[in-house]
Amino acid sequence: MEFKERQLAIVLLDLIGSTAFVQRNGARKSAEWLQYHDRLARSLIYKFNGREIDRSDGFMLSFDRCIDAVNFGLHYQEKIPKKTKLQARIGIHWGSIIEVTQDELYVGVGAKGVELEGIAKNITARTMSLCGAGQVLLTKEAMKVVRHRTNSFTPKGARYALAGEYRFKGVRDTQIIYTVGTSIESLQPPKGSDKVKRLGGAKRIKARLRDKQFKELVWFIMSRAALILFCYILMILVPFIINPHKRLMSELTWFAFVDPLVEFIKKVLSTL
Repeated sequence: MEFKERQLAIVLLDLIGSTAFVQRNGARKSAEWLQYHDRLARSLIYKFNGREIDRSDGFMLSFDRCIDAVNFGLHYQEKIPKKTKLQARIGIHWGSIIEVTQDELYVGVGAKGVELEGIAKNITARTMSLCGAGQVLLTKEAMKVVRHRTNSFTPKGARYALAGEYRFKGVRDTQIIYTVGTSIESLQPPKGSDKVKRLGGAKRIKARLRDKQFKELVWFIMSRAALILFCYILMILVPFIINPHKRLMSELTWFAFVDPLVEFIKKVLSTL
């Protein structure tokens, strides 16, 4: 047995509702479908130079480079749920971990060849537990490593956003969590859970102008143009409404309704 301390990107991927899926479809059909999912996931793990540490209702993975872990998470959420109809959540942390190379005797009877031990694994698990369906969350440590870094594999439109500050059960220091995704829905801050308490942060991440869809963009432009036009018209009309002399001098006959309205308001106020 060997112990080695390393800096790694640790990824935990959890399939949401896997127990209900097995109960609904039966053991044989579920096994075939989950194996299909695992083949797709493992092809991405291989593509991004990851390493499978463990597998249960998802995967525990490690990556030597954090950007590879992020690209794996983004490509997984973009492609695999569409093919399998299974939703997943992914947490990523960068930190020091003890890599245990297990004794061959135990590997021979089913133990994993390599195991990971340390608080970094627990932080990754807590981060993953926060995720909603289709989300990828990163710790502050992971964010520091990948900030402003992309490569040819990073999906177009990928964006990072600050989710907020959280307290993890059993972890001494509070954690700053970030989201990464290609849609505004995947960037929304998670609320918290029974093992993670949200301490603060933005209630909602807003879409940037360049991220808006065509209909959203048209509505955005028209609503602001209407507001500007309303303010412009109001700026022109206010002097006529306030000053009766200007109304009399004006040739705009439709100001005639203003005087009766002003008198009516005065009468109402005088009765109060």
